Amino acid sequence: MSKMAPVKRMTVSGRIIHWVNAISILACVITGLYIGHPYYQSFIADPALDKYVMAYNRLIHFVGAILLDVTSIVIAYLYFFSRFEKPYKKLIPSKENLSEFWEVFVNLMTLNRRKNFDSKHADSFNIVYFTIFHILLIMMLLTGLQLYVHGLASGESSVGAWWPMLLHVSTDWTLAIFGGNMGVRIAHHTMMWWIIVWTMFHIYYQIWRTIFWREGDVAIVFGGEKFVKADKV
Repeated sequence: MSKMAPVKRMTVSGRIIHWVNAISILACVITGLYIGHPYYQSFIADPALDKYVMAYNRLIHFVGAILLDVTSIVIAYLYFFSRFEKPYKKLIPSKENLSEFWEVFVNLMTLNRRKNFDSKHADSFNIVYFTIFHILLIMMLLTGLQLYVHGLASGESSVGAWWPMLLHVSTDWTLAIFGGNMGVRIAHHTMMWWIIVWTMFHIYYQIWRTIFWREGDVAIVFGGEKFVKADKV
């Protein structure tokens, strides 16, 4: 049996961002579905307090969205300036990247019967897949902020008029793209389902790689390392 050696695949900050995103998305999905169509009642004995259930759901949804805003900015920065690895290099449609993308895809489709790429680093297939997720997340955030500022009809907020004005400048274009406020709502809701589908495949694929490659890929988000044959390190 070949000796296995650990290979660092994710930094501490990367793991923190991963779990903040995971928890925030889960919270936003649960509360977002409630905001769109309330599906559970308060367990508080006093019926007079039921009116706060929607308020708390909106608060959790907003806080989760803010956390996703912050991590999205950090991720965008790390794509180009990370000292650990720069994912943007895997997005360049070079011959090497296209070949690696194809080989990883074939590896998945053939259930690991063919593996002609180095799996100790982030591959172009996974980088493209995560980039699609980040694009969906950014669009989700922009449409969500447009829905939020639509509720500030007075043009004022608790922190002043500058905040609604900033949101209008940065998100009003979504009204034209999606055909008005209702179109933005539909787009926001639809992208939520795409993100859920993305997440389901992501979890499946990480378990798939762990089983077929036998390199402990699932452990990356917990300890930051995976394991490859010592002669490949």
